[in-house]
Amino acid sequence: MALIHYDIVTLKKYKMTDKEPLFSAKNMKLLREPLGVSNPITIQVLGICSALAITVKLEPSIVLAISVVFVMAISNVVISLMRKIIPPRIRIIVQLVVIATMVILVDEILQAFAYDVSKQLSVFVGLIITNCIIMGRLEAFALANKPWPAFLDGLGNAFGYGMILIIVAFFRELLGSGTIFDIKVIPAGFYEFGYVNNGLMVLPPMALIVVGIIIWIQRSRNKDLIEKN
Repeated sequence: MALIHYDIVTLKKYKMTDKEPLFSAKNMKLLREPLGVSNPITIQVLGICSALAITVKLEPSIVLAISVVFVMAISNVVISLMRKIIPPRIRIIVQLVVIATMVILVDEILQAFAYDVSKQLSVFVGLIITNCIIMGRLEAFALANKPWPAFLDGLGNAFGYGMILIIVAFFRELLGSGTIFDIKVIPAGFYEFGYVNNGLMVLPPMALIVVGIIIWIQRSRNKDLIEKN
């Protein structure tokens, strides 16, 4: 009996110590990699539409990035919690319903507390529902993992997506309008020496060019990201 009791105690201790820490190296990797080597925009080339459309100004880009963080992180957790009870045949419909619910909450909050920004974002908040990054992470990760890793995966990919949006918007607003958050930052004296705001920067194609430059810099710094034939 004493031997059995000892084995039970040993087993309990093993289970307690064998439990993976919340911020283990494996979990932290879920946060870090989407910021660099698996960025959803620059590496996976997903979510380009919003990068082209709403990055003329920095403010709406930041608001959309925060909105995507909320929607993706919470949706990942909800789908992960439901992963064992969702019938495979209707999993896409369930994912869309969950995302749509989160998007409606975000849209209502924006209309209540940031109405002007909500008008600037227009339909792009609603288009979060069909954002291929969110759908991809729900399908590829949340359906197969526990809530905590799913939450970190959602945060990581949303941060990676939002980071690129904010970088693109910063340069487009600065060089295209001479402002940051609609505040003039380029001194008037520059214009006397012939400086002119670059009108091309406020056009959608320029967003694609800026994203391309970011991709080029990223691959030039990390040769492993260059595809080899």
